[in-house]
Amino acid sequence: MTNTLSIRAYTKQTQNHTHGFHQLVLPIQGSIHIALDSFSDAVSVGECVVIKAGTEHHFRADDAARFIVVDLDTLPPHISQSEFVLFAISPPLLSFVYFAEKQLEFQVDSKLEMALFSLFYLLLEQQEISVIIDSRIRRAQAHILEHIESPLTIKQLADIACLSPTQFKKRFKETVGETVHQYIVQQRIEKAKALLTHTDLPIQIVAERVGYLDLSAFSRRFSMTVGLSPSRWKSKS
Repeated sequence: MTNTLSIRAYTKQTQNHTHGFHQLVLPIQGSIHIALDSFSDAVSVGECVVIKAGTEHHFRADDAARFIVVDLDTLPPHISQSEFVLFAISPPLLSFVYFAEKQLEFQVDSKLEMALFSLFYLLLEQQEISVIIDSRIRRAQAHILEHIESPLTIKQLADIACLSPTQFKKRFKETVGETVHQYIVQQRIEKAKALLTHTDLPIQIVAERVGYLDLSAFSRRFSMTVGLSPSRWKSKS
């Protein structure tokens, strides 16, 4: 049956097969090593691998690893037409994947499962697809997104990427197209915009949720980046 979400676990033993429908694999615990066509790499939490219909693929994973697997009749056009098979998923989609896992574990309900798939597909249509990047940099990006409210240092991120600070800064800029600092600031401002728009949190709390303990520093940075003060942005939302 296609157009469904399911929870899967695999084994350390390498397996391979093909199927007549498209499949997405999104880890929710641990990672899975997948090989298909010219791609061979580990896929971790926060990432999605696209296996198009008729593509032979090989995979293996630790017993403790778990995944949401989505079987689809059709892919959104921008994914179907893309040559890339791996992309980082947005924080909203990752949150939804965890929500879907809990629902699928709790009960069998065909209407609920159809609704979960429909919402997943809508979120998938909003995903940006870009070139596969260095897995070391992907790990650092995932850490930034998961800990955006915390102090983030080059040394800490370089350790996560298993690179020296100098190598990390150079490789990050080459891969992402902006410096580590620019990337962190952009992610913080994007989350702040969402919190100001969709919640009634005071601006001070929003600032803290995106890593700014100094409200004036947050307001200056937000205004410089967005062109409006946090209060003006909140009032127009």
